Parts: sequence; structure tokens; C-alpha cells
Amino acid sequence: MFAPAAAARPHKQAPLARVPTRLVAALCTACFFLGVCVVNRYWAVPELPDCRTKVNSDNPGAVMNQVSQTREVIIALDRTISEIEMRLAAARTMQARSQGLSPSDSGSDQGSTRARLFFVMGIVTTFANRKRRDSIRQTWLPQGEHLQRLEKEKGVVIRFVIGRSANPSPDSEVERAIAAEDKEYNDILRLDHVERNGSLPLKIQMFLSTALSIWDADFYVKVDDDVHVNIGITRSILARHRSKPRVYIGCMKSGPVVDKNESKYYEPDHWKFGTEGNNYFRHATRQLYAVTRDLATYISANRHILHKYSNEDVSFGSWLIGLDVEHVDERSLCCGTPPDCEWKAQAGNPCAASFDWNCTGICNPVERMEEVHRRCWEGHVADLQAQF
Repeated sequence: MFAPAAAARPHKQAPLARVPTRLVAALCTACFFLGVCVVNRYWAVPELPDCRTKVNSDNPGAVMNQVSQTREVIIALDRTISEIEMRLAAARTMQARSQGLSPSDSGSDQGSTRARLFFVMGIVTTFANRKRRDSIRQTWLPQGEHLQRLEKEKGVVIRFVIGRSANPSPDSEVERAIAAEDKEYNDILRLDHVERNGSLPLKIQMFLSTALSIWDADFYVKVDDDVHVNIGITRSILARHRSKPRVYIGCMKSGPVVDKNESKYYEPDHWKFGTEGNNYFRHATRQLYAVTRDLATYISANRHILHKYSNEDVSFGSWLIGLDVEHVDERSLCCGTPPDCEWKAQAGNPCAASFDWNCTGICNPVERMEEVHRRCWEGHVADLQAQF
């Protein structure tokens, strides 16, 4: 039998020996070089081909195959980025609907929230159309405090939309002129887009992207600068569809695909629409149309891969053709100028937008906008309806 062990007495543990700092540094350095040797042994870096000799002589087919693979990787990466952007935008939209507010997209807001607006209307214009802009300011577009009240009380934002000149220097004449005009009226939205012929589809995409980054609205509306608009009637039309997530509103049409090169409306991609004599798919006429926030977000997120046809309205319709979208054919958005708008007002169908079909806008808009406003304006419409 063993005797019981005596109670263990506590004793002080000897302090650990400190490793010299220089020795630690030496060990780290040795480990690093050992790792480099192992990597070089088992993960050999392929030698780069001599572009001066091997690209053209050794195996051109292999080189082309590598180029093709690289291109496919870039395309796949672009699609992935677009998909992530779209999902992120959709998540923001869902959060906005649940809270009545949405997180700001702009970096300057730093996570602040923005009140939901009713709609943002962009009047698409160019540097040369200053007189058109002034004719609109003098008629249907409110100015100064009235424009601010329209935004604060009605949730309606209206801006002239214009890009940059080919020479964006602040010293250029056109840039100085547009900057002075914006300082005077504060009603111009500048885009990071170079103004040039044939780039209108891209300009519309940039308008949606820029507007989404600044304002959170239920609708985004595009209108030309030679069209008369009744803001109140436009509000009433959009209000009927405010609870719907994916709506495309405008005067829907389907014209023939033009395959004659000398025509103003020539479509280089006419072969995509089938045999000669076929028509375009249904799309809203270019003068005025609106989309809900979800659709504007989709177009903005996928703008790099959405095809752009020669005509802006066809392009816009094509971006939505494969989606689950409600197309609303609203004929009050494409009334004629007087007397057409007056007749329709007397019949109880006031017009939201008026223009001349043969001019794809108001003919001579600078000279005639005041007359069209006087006879088609919603205040005058109310007087006409009161007489019947």
C-alpha cells in the first residue's frame, strides 16, 4: 500500500525564456525564402511568348484561341457585374417600398435617406436649342419658387437634360453658355455624356442612371423639347398606375422597319426583324413616355449590354420587350396641336402632351409654343369643360 500523497504545494512557474528579436526576424526571413522556393518548384509560372516572333510564326491558331478565351472571360465578367448591380438596385427598391424611403445612391449623401418623389421628368435638349428651352420656360414649365414648390409639395422634378460638348473645357464657349444658363434658372441636369449625332439611345440611358443616383421616384419620364406638356394631367395619368411595379406608359405604335439607306429612319439592323415589310414591335412614341422605377433601374444596370438601334424609341422598347412589363397605351400623351387638343378637351378627354405628327414635335416650336400653350393648357381646358 502506498501512503497518501502529501498535498501539493503551489509553486511559482519559471518565466518563459524570451526569444531575441533578431532571431525572430531571421526565422521569418528564412521561412519567406523557403516558401518562395517551394512555390517556384511546384507552381511554375508559364513563360510569356515572344510577341515579336512566336505570335505570327509558331501557332497563330493557339494565339487566336487565347484571345477568344480572354474575350469570353471579359464578357462573362461584364454580365456578372451587371447582374450584381441589378440585384443590388432591386434590393434597394424592396427596402424603399417597405420603409417608404430609400437609401441614397450618391456618395455625397453618405447613407442618408431620401423621400420618395412622384416622378422625375427629363426634357431632352441640345446646346443649340436655347430658344426652345426659353419658350418652354415662358409657357408650361414653372420657374423659380413655383418650380421648387412643385418639387416639395407635389413630388415632381423637371429638368432640361443635356450632356457635355466634345471639348468639355470650362473655357469653351458652349460650356460657359450652358453653365451661365443653369446658374440663372437652376433647371438643367448635366450628363456625363458627349453630345453627338446618333447617340440619343445612350443619352436616355445616361439620363435614367443620373436621375436614379439623385432622386428616388415612382416614375421617370422622358419628353422632347418641342412638345407641350400639361403637368397636372400627366400627374393624373401616372397616378392611376402608381401602385404597379413594372409599367411602360406612352402612345404605343408599331411602324414598318425601314431598310432603305437614304431614309431618315433607316434601320441598319433591319434584317433582325425578319423579311422585308415587317413591322417593329410595339413601343412608345418618342415624344413622351414614362417607366416605373424598377424598369429604369433595370435599364441603368444593364446599359452596357442593351443593344441600341438607330431610333431611340425602338431602342427603348427593345430593352423591355423580353420583360414582364405592362404596356399602357395612353393616347392623351400624343394629342395634336390646336384645334385637336381643344376638341378633345371639349369631349372630356384633356391632353397631357401635344405636338404635330408630321414634324415629330411642334412645328416651329419657338414661334408656336405660346399659342399651343394658350389653347391646350390645362387651365384653358378647365374653362372649356365648364362651358359644356
